[in-house]
Amino acid sequence: MADNVAVSRMTGGAAIVEALIANGVDTVFGLPGVQMYPLFDALQKHSDHIRTYGARHEQACGYMAFGYARSTGRPGVFSVVPGPGVLNTAAALVTALGANAPVLCVTGQVPSAFIGRGRGHLHELPDQLGTLRTITKWAMRIERAADAPEIINEAFRQMLTGRPGPVAVEMAWDTMAASGDIALPITAATLRPPRAASPSEIEAAAAILLTAKRPMILTGSGAQHASTAICALAEELDAPVAAFRGGRGVVPEDHDLGISSFTAKELWPRTDVVVGIGTRLEMPFMRWTGMMKLIDRPQAPPHIIRIDIDPAEMLRLVPHAGIVADAGVGATALLAALQRLKAKKPAVTAAAIRADMTSTRHAARAKIETVQPQLAYLDAIREVLPREGIFVSELCQAGFTALYGFPVYAPRTFITEGYQGTLGYGFPTALGVKAAHPDKPVVSITGDGGFMFAVQELATAAQENIALVTVLFNNASYGNVMRDQRTNFGNRVIGAALKNPDFMMLANAFGIEGHRVTSPGDLKPVLAKALAAKKPALIEVEVPQGSETSPWDFIHFKP
Repeated sequence: MADNVAVSRMTGGAAIVEALIANGVDTVFGLPGVQMYPLFDALQKHSDHIRTYGARHEQACGYMAFGYARSTGRPGVFSVVPGPGVLNTAAALVTALGANAPVLCVTGQVPSAFIGRGRGHLHELPDQLGTLRTITKWAMRIERAADAPEIINEAFRQMLTGRPGPVAVEMAWDTMAASGDIALPITAATLRPPRAASPSEIEAAAAILLTAKRPMILTGSGAQHASTAICALAEELDAPVAAFRGGRGVVPEDHDLGISSFTAKELWPRTDVVVGIGTRLEMPFMRWTGMMKLIDRPQAPPHIIRIDIDPAEMLRLVPHAGIVADAGVGATALLAALQRLKAKKPAVTAAAIRADMTSTRHAARAKIETVQPQLAYLDAIREVLPREGIFVSELCQAGFTALYGFPVYAPRTFITEGYQGTLGYGFPTALGVKAAHPDKPVVSITGDGGFMFAVQELATAAQENIALVTVLFNNASYGNVMRDQRTNFGNRVIGAALKNPDFMMLANAFGIEGHRVTSPGDLKPVLAKALAAKKPALIEVEVPQGSETSPWDFIHFKP
């Protein structure tokens, strides 16, 4: 090390924390253990820079980091012990991978001399690094304290460059406790700017759109940061904008061009070009085609245009014109090309298109009114939750209905689990969302089955004073499973009927305010009061077992 370079001697754990601070991390979710003591000690020493939230189970640490990342677009960071600890977070990591969420897992390892020796050291996992690499975008071991700043920086580059995703770093037990000389100052990772759009790709897409009469835009998680550019493109094209899960709120659903997923399905037969932005296009080419038939080269009509930062997407579902670029960069470049090449549609044509969209939207809403009581409860929540409020869904009957029956008005205000379908993610994820947004109202909905996956985190909400309001729909069952078993398997129900605790007594035991309601009319004032109180609250909605209308008729369609 050069003589003129300032150095500081610190442990490996302290070096990691210093590198996190340099990269702007202000929140860590964690559960300490023996291999991680130096890191958590450093977090305690730097509590003025980083707020550390404890949890009662490692899975909650991962999900809370996921919620933080999903609702902010910034990296969510968590730390747990190696081996069984990190495996307990695996569901959260694959959820982050599926939802393209930047999540950083910091974990430990057995002492360095024992790595790969199979001696059965505490928390030893055969090839932990290899295991992590199968469920993350990138994973690396920090071999020396001096290496920590650059490897943490590389973790941030990997998380945030190109398609975002989860990453992991591990550090051996002895290495994390040992001290080394760290060059100062520690600087943040240098990120490459978003990839520019290829002029030839833009021209090819514009040529298709020049002939379009009824285009549609579908958005995904990769479009959440590009609302302004996509709204402008939609206005130019008079194109409705829809999303299934991750892309909702990019264009507000009370905008003339903002539509629900079911309204999009109703408009699909009249669509001649679809522009997919930051989306896998799961909705039209899996959900609407029966889920069993692989379509990787869609035939026109409609013509498919894709804007995606990941070039591999152009091979997974081959478009008629593909633009490999950041969603905002690609949408802006495509808009400029269209404006250069043609004039706007005649006002009478645009008016007719929008009138058709409006009438289709009203007709679609009338059709989904049959999905009760879920829709009525969702309407009650939407009336109470402000536009900027955040709604965290779950795999429950109300959650499935929310995919098309809960209007979303702003980016990053509708949080879902993505294609992994990770039952039980909702409540702990919502705790991370609320930790990231303490001044915004956040509502978590859940079913009794999924809620019990992480019920112990009521203790976390109380201890950390996370003012999350959770609406628990109690139908004493895994509703989908029970319905399918009764309908498709001769009413042979197994493992689907649930005997639940008294949730109000349970909330009281954790020191959480509890309410029980039995109708949408009862829910509205209780929810409004709970949000205003700014304290953790659990609202149980009693739903008779088997009484809910299936939400699936408006999600899956026969080809």
